[in-house]
Amino acid sequence: MRYSATHKQETREKLLDSSRAIAKKEGFDSTGVDTFMTSIGLTGGAFYSHFGSKGELFAAMIERELDLSTEMLAGDENAPQDHVAKRLRSYLSTYHASHPEEGCVLPTLGPEIARSSPQVKARVERSLKRLQGAWSERLGNDDAAWALIAQCVGALVVARVVESERTRQEILASSRRFLEKTQQDVQK
Repeated sequence: MRYSATHKQETREKLLDSSRAIAKKEGFDSTGVDTFMTSIGLTGGAFYSHFGSKGELFAAMIERELDLSTEMLAGDENAPQDHVAKRLRSYLSTYHASHPEEGCVLPTLGPEIARSSPQVKARVERSLKRLQGAWSERLGNDDAAWALIAQCVGALVVARVVESERTRQEILASSRRFLEKTQQDVQK
C-alpha cells in the first residue's frame, strides 16, 4: 500500500502527541517503544522509521512540551498586565497537580531530563530562558522570574507527593498566595 507524501510526518506528530501523555504518566525511561507505538496503532518495529532512537523521541518530546508550556505561561507581547498572575493560578491548581499527563513536563520528567544528554538539557535550557525572559520583562526583574519558575515547579512536585487532598490544596494555595504577594512586591 502506498502512503501519502505527508504520512511519515503525520505519524511522527501522532507519536509525539501520544508519547507525551504516556511518558508524563508512566515515566519515559520505564516505558518501552512498543507501548508508545501501540498507542497510535502501530508496531514497535515501525518506530525506527520515525526516530533514530528512543533518546531522540525523548529530546523531541521534551522540546515540544517545553515550547507549549512556554507559550502558554509566557503569552505574547499583547498579553494583559495580569497574565503572569493568571498563569500562576492555573499552574498551581489542584487540577494540574492531579493530572500530570496534561501538564508541565518539568515536575513529572525533571529527574529524567537531569539524567539525559547534554543536547536535551540544552534544549530545555533554551526553553526555560525564553520563559524567564518573558516573565522578567513583565516583572521587571530577572531574579524574580527565575524564582517564580523554580517555586512553581517545586510546589507542584511537593503537592503531588502527598496523599491527602487537603494537604495538596494547602500547599498549592499557600504557594499561590506567596507568589502573588512576591509578584506584587517586585512590581512596586
